[in-house]
Amino acid sequence: MSRHASSSSSSDRPRRPSLEPLLASPAAMTATKHALHDAVTVAARQPANERDQKLRDNLEQYEQLFGAGEDAFDQPTTTRRELWAYYLYYNGDNGVGPGSYSQTLFQSALTSAGHDPSISPPVAGNCGDGACVVPWGKGTRSVASVVLIANGLCFAVMTLLFVWLGSAADYGSFGRWLLLVLTVICWIFQYGFMSVKGAAQWRTAMGLYIVSYIAYGATLVFYAALFPRLARYMPHVRKAREEDLKEAKISQDEYDKIESLEKNHISNISTAHSNIGYLLTLAINLSILLPLQGHDYANNWAHFLTNTYWIVLGIWWFIFQQRRPGPKIPRGSSYATIGWKQVLLAFKEVRHLPQTFIYLVAFFLLADGLNTTGTLISIIQADQVNFSFLQITYLGISQAVCSTFSTFSFWYIQRYFKISTKRMFMITNFFSVFIPFYGMLGLWTTRIGYHHIYDFWIYNILFGLFQAPYYAYAQTMMSEVTPRGYENMYFGLYGITNRASSIIGPNVVQAIINSTNNNWLGFPFLVALCTAASIVIWFVDVEKGRENCRKYVEERKLLRVARESGRTVEEIVEGAEEGDLTVETVNGGRKTP
Repeated sequence: MSRHASSSSSSDRPRRPSLEPLLASPAAMTATKHALHDAVTVAARQPANERDQKLRDNLEQYEQLFGAGEDAFDQPTTTRRELWAYYLYYNGDNGVGPGSYSQTLFQSALTSAGHDPSISPPVAGNCGDGACVVPWGKGTRSVASVVLIANGLCFAVMTLLFVWLGSAADYGSFGRWLLLVLTVICWIFQYGFMSVKGAAQWRTAMGLYIVSYIAYGATLVFYAALFPRLARYMPHVRKAREEDLKEAKISQDEYDKIESLEKNHISNISTAHSNIGYLLTLAINLSILLPLQGHDYANNWAHFLTNTYWIVLGIWWFIFQQRRPGPKIPRGSSYATIGWKQVLLAFKEVRHLPQTFIYLVAFFLLADGLNTTGTLISIIQADQVNFSFLQITYLGISQAVCSTFSTFSFWYIQRYFKISTKRMFMITNFFSVFIPFYGMLGLWTTRIGYHHIYDFWIYNILFGLFQAPYYAYAQTMMSEVTPRGYENMYFGLYGITNRASSIIGPNVVQAIINSTNNNWLGFPFLVALCTAASIVIWFVDVEKGRENCRKYVEERKLLRVARESGRTVEEIVEGAEEGDLTVETVNGGRKTP
């Protein structure tokens, strides 16, 4: 029977990967659960005796036969050229274009089309330091409110995108092509901003901003999902896993520390390269902004140059990336449906990965608060500098210099003192709370709290020194509690909590601002949100989370082997223990379609 034959009858459809369909009675359920528990325990830890080693070896052969894990395929060792291509992609995908310049062009067009509601009759373009509204439906909305609505739409679409495609990217080579398509879409729509010249194009600017920001956010998520696998296949990590660990020269805990430190290394250095790219992009843009200072189209050309920089540096990843296929799509699923199935299953089985989901929920709140804080401050900052790309560029350079310095510094301190990921992350979280707190002070005084240009110098320097490492440690924390082989799925959920988390924040803050016309009243809500999230993250047990992930992966693979072979879990485990159920007999026992 062909391995790739598909089932045509309803009785032969692949069963859902849970225990119940494999059991015929309470006694069978108990026996299978015990068999599953024993096999998973052996597979997830170092073998204690010859029996355990035999069981583990046979189970690995079954998993390879059915393509149930990434180890079913030859996985290349990470090369220096590939690693540098990875760093360069993030150097180009630094956020200056879709994260800063795009919003400034969009907000500038909105303000040009808006009017001061206190002046009658309304005249477009008469907004000063006071409120500014634009026509919206049958009424009007403030400019800040419209920008926040656009961001809310972006995050809502990203949520659907990450759930739908996140898990699919874990199978085969789909993730490789997904990142390429999303990157090209972002490049095209970023160039589209060359058509935005003023107030008449504010709706066009809104559309370009939404599509390009969605694509940009997605590239960050699916790019970040790659680094745990790159770390696993670094030469020294691979040797530690495939030789030292198997030969009992090191313990599982010692191996975990080796892999964790390499994840921190790649995450921190790639984040540093993003900051270097941010700095270089802004510095290069001065070659346009200074000679064309005061020219109406100077900002568009700076945006054009920013996007070109990303293309020149980002293209190398798609050339030098080595092929590392994930497991095969399970029978009965497709790339269009697997995402929804896997996410639904993950939420049904949340009890198996409690630390993972505690972190996701807490980070959802933290990222929501921090992302919305950044959006709100950028709105106030754009008003204060009169949408000057030159001023924004100077502020961005200060942030980029501090970000580059801090990311390298945090990494060297962590490596020297062997500090855990979680402790480093909590240091950055203190400043995640302080930044909106500083804005909240602006409710009672105009001397501080983002009322003056010097406030934004303070913000950009603080953000660079302590929030750049935040991004590196946040994604490394996620990788520590992510099951192996499920990176795209869980980084997709992480993307929902990070890039797409701001469904609550922007909507609450824009409602507050729209009803009060006071931007600073959004900060108290954001302080509370960030504080609550940081407290919950403190209680995440990373070591326990790693152990849960190992057991989860082995359980999923064993259930898939049982399902696709037409045998029960108990039969598979007993046969593997005794050695009388070989790969050939498992394959021969497959269901006939």
